[in-house]
Amino acid sequence: MTDTLAPECPAATTHELRLAALRTELKARGLDGFVIPISDEHMSEYVGGYAQRLGWLTGFGGSAGTAAVLAEKAAMFVDGRYTLQVREQVDGRLYEYQSVPATSVAEWLAANAPAGGKIGFDPWLHGKPWVDAVKHALRGKGASLEPVEGNPVDAVWADQPAPSPAVALVHPADLAGQSSEAKRSAVAEWLTARGLDAAVISALDSVAWLLNIRGSDVDRTPVALSFVLAHTDGTAELFIAEEKVTPELRAHLGNAVTIRPREAFVPQLQALAGKKVAVDPERTVQAVFGVLEGAGASVIELTDPTILPKAQKNPVEQAGQRAAQARDGAAIARFLHWLSVEAPKGGETELSAAAKLQALRAESPLLRDLSFDTISAAGPHAASPHYRVDEESNIPIAPNSIYLVDSGGQYLDGTTDITRTVWVGPGEPTAEHKDRFTRVLKGHIALARAVFPRGTVGGQLDILARHALWQAGVDYAHGTGHGVGSFLSVHEGPQRIAKPAGGQAGTNQELLPGMILSNEPGYYKAGDYGIRIENLVLVEPREIAGQEGEYFGFENLTWAPIDSTLVDRGLLTADEIAWWNDYHARVGAILSPQLEGADLAWLKAACAPL
Repeated sequence: MTDTLAPECPAATTHELRLAALRTELKARGLDGFVIPISDEHMSEYVGGYAQRLGWLTGFGGSAGTAAVLAEKAAMFVDGRYTLQVREQVDGRLYEYQSVPATSVAEWLAANAPAGGKIGFDPWLHGKPWVDAVKHALRGKGASLEPVEGNPVDAVWADQPAPSPAVALVHPADLAGQSSEAKRSAVAEWLTARGLDAAVISALDSVAWLLNIRGSDVDRTPVALSFVLAHTDGTAELFIAEEKVTPELRAHLGNAVTIRPREAFVPQLQALAGKKVAVDPERTVQAVFGVLEGAGASVIELTDPTILPKAQKNPVEQAGQRAAQARDGAAIARFLHWLSVEAPKGGETELSAAAKLQALRAESPLLRDLSFDTISAAGPHAASPHYRVDEESNIPIAPNSIYLVDSGGQYLDGTTDITRTVWVGPGEPTAEHKDRFTRVLKGHIALARAVFPRGTVGGQLDILARHALWQAGVDYAHGTGHGVGSFLSVHEGPQRIAKPAGGQAGTNQELLPGMILSNEPGYYKAGDYGIRIENLVLVEPREIAGQEGEYFGFENLTWAPIDSTLVDRGLLTADEIAWWNDYHARVGAILSPQLEGADLAWLKAACAPL
């Protein structure tokens, strides 16, 4: 489509009209193109409604993706998690489908932007490395990447929601395990050791962790929209909308944290002229670099000093996570029992199952939200790893099919994330179903049992989860494990277990005690079914007779039955069967005291040895 599409055109879809309106706006600004990511001023993975620009423009509902719009063509960029979903949600007549990392926005623009063209970008939504890469790519065409004042999408989004006005909340020390004062002192020592004057903390979960505050400004992630400047004397400045500040928050932060209006952030950055300021290029938008450099500050690119301490959970956070997981496992068990009874009757749908699971979790007074939108995926929808059900996509959970549910809760004492794949009877799964499920299970067990020396990175362990699948000539197109926060983001860096190829962030991060990761290998057959088995694990020290140096392993955190109906016992080794039996014995011991009646009877049967 071009910008000549008239709004009254009867054949025009909503997203055609929105794309046409954006092109009109770009033309009026003298721009030949514009790039629209899923992001906010904090480079968040999950963003508030006001920042859902990509979804509004294109219809895409995933959590990671970018669109590039030129005058005569446009493209959508997603990774392997969304290969199927993007084709279901985004009109292929309007956008080319591009796969990351096989290609990139920079490469596509270099090939398609007009010679000498001006491509716009919002500097409050993109990181510096991205900006540098695109500028370099466009240089060969004589084209330029131009920062915009005011986002063009906002200019044509008539009913754009306002940012959340919800107040910021205090996260008490008995849940945090460490005071904000102690955390700020550690950051101050870090700054002093490097001869720096201040650090910009812009990632929302970093702000929340550093100040021991939480919020409800972003669905599924308990954070408050805010920035922090941390200083060498242990003080900090919090930039946050005034309506979010309560007397309780002021009392909690004390005199050492100055609370300023959010709009004061840029002037305070400008006041750092002549200072040495640490800024994390992976977690801070280009606009911050531009303001500081324009003011004459020396910008030192370093990783946010809260990242590693936040990732290594302290003993209080670890205990809270164990309690949250045990509580969550009981809700999962009750759900799986309900599903085993109701789904074979043929009356349930993806939406009704997701609603039932949420209701069971909500019986806990400690639940504050889900940790992400539940992936409730029946049959062919399970082949899309990050499928998200809505009223339009909702389908029945058919008898004699595979159903996959990936879900989690935000509890005051921990964040959960679990995937279970089950066979819905009354018939039996095919030999192929059982083969693929068992190979995924073998990978899950191999990673769960891993023992590794200090210095091991996530990319080195990834092969353990894929080996059994590779032997059958199949694989999966997503990472094997991501970090998880403590009543914070369900996707937390810097640790990650994934193929090291492609420069994926986190795969070269050393795994350290206290880090929480997911263990979630999978298999997906497009148009047919999908399988994933996910538990969370905690990196812990391991004692080995005669060991030389430090060794680590994983403490399992997630406790819920895995469906034995889909297991081909003949593919498992004796050690793998022993793991299965030991795991389910623990599941029974942890969950049984929380269940009764038919739920308890079902659990005992589901935890029977292989």
